Amino acid sequence: MSFFIALGALAFLMFVAYRGYSVILFAPIAALGAVLLTDPSAVPPVFTGLFMEKMVGFVKLYFPVFLLGAVFGKVIELSGFSRSIVSAVIGLIGQERAMVSIVAVCCLLTYGGVSLFVVVFAVYPFAAEMFRQGDIPKRLIPGTIALGAFTATMDSFPGTPQIQNIIPTTFFKTTTWAAPWLGTLGGLFILGVGLLYLDWRRRSAKRAGEGYGTGHINEPEPVSTDNLPHPAIAILPLVLVLVLNFVFTHLIPQFYGATSSVTLVEGAKPIVQPVSGVVAIWAVEGALLCGILVVVAFGFKQIAGRFAAGSQAAVAGSLLASLNTASEYGFGAVIAALPGFLVIRDALTSIPNPLVNIAVSVTALAGITGSASGGMSIALAAMSDQFIAMANAAHIPLEVLHRVASMASGGMDTLPHNGAVITLLSVTGLTHRQSYKDIFAITCIKTTSVFVVILLYYLFGIV
Repeated sequence: MSFFIALGALAFLMFVAYRGYSVILFAPIAALGAVLLTDPSAVPPVFTGLFMEKMVGFVKLYFPVFLLGAVFGKVIELSGFSRSIVSAVIGLIGQERAMVSIVAVCCLLTYGGVSLFVVVFAVYPFAAEMFRQGDIPKRLIPGTIALGAFTATMDSFPGTPQIQNIIPTTFFKTTTWAAPWLGTLGGLFILGVGLLYLDWRRRSAKRAGEGYGTGHINEPEPVSTDNLPHPAIAILPLVLVLVLNFVFTHLIPQFYGATSSVTLVEGAKPIVQPVSGVVAIWAVEGALLCGILVVVAFGFKQIAGRFAAGSQAAVAGSLLASLNTASEYGFGAVIAALPGFLVIRDALTSIPNPLVNIAVSVTALAGITGSASGGMSIALAAMSDQFIAMANAAHIPLEVLHRVASMASGGMDTLPHNGAVITLLSVTGLTHRQSYKDIFAITCIKTTSVFVVILLYYLFGIV
């Protein structure tokens, strides 16, 4: 019975996420409903002492990353830098290579720290124009953007400042640059196979006589490329974020040591902070802050008049995104404390290989919740100690564990109820029936890449 209670809570959360209801509201309802069926008297203490404790802990660690990332994306958008970058990359690669150009632009923006949602809005007008000129079916745009924005640069390539690459650092005491060769090879596999798939879909449509199509909704206005900032200036903040993230990752431990102890007032209790678990977070925060300042410095005229409204939208978006994931994190902690979860944990433990174990666990929960960060948070909150123990016993570096968990989170997360998928289809004016097939194909390629990376590690010892 206890097993079905835990499973029912997971199924309920998946259902409400699919239906579009707020996870912030329904994650505690699902978790506490499971507690109610297990031990009614435990509901209040579990809510305050476990769910809220874990939720607040997540916000304390990661909200600044969500906030700075959202503000960085917004100023990149307001300054016109994003349009300048898109225009320059398309001009460099060529209008005739529409799919490659759009994938390259999405990769560049996300690897530079721009959030996935901002990328969708920034790139879609250019994609629509290029696909129309090339007479490529519009229904292939979502799959093309998904390949560029939701895959390699989200969690595979080393150093990416996206949250899916940051969350594992606090559990495994690693950095965002963990297992760089494995991540790079995995990312190249995704992009290579993904582009081959999309090109096959384009050629198949051409042979069938299918073009861009007519009667579409949400068609963007023609894109103006007049008075855009110079591409070199526009790309500078993205490069700066990546470089400073690397520099800060190495400098922070040297400056602070293993533990930081600060006394602001003589005689007061010192503020003690273990540094190893927050190096990656501090590095990304510092890099994003510098990136924001550089964008504001170079694009002040374009930003000044719209910054108040833009920053409010960024703050609201970051609050929603962080609280969604924090609620799922609290949910995972509660479910992990239930007797029924022992059955699930033991079933997963029956997978003897620690890397396959963490890959299956994380990508399954990411699929259930429809969220890469949410699914990974649930899995690591519930089973990180178990994963670490298994990895240590098998002499597997925690850096490899980090990379596999991060990549697995972006595997089956993009099922139909995923928020980014719904947003992408809404922005492009297409439906699941028209375009989800290609998004799902990219999802399968992304999931396969995790096991390719595991195979590479065991065959060649690559880290």
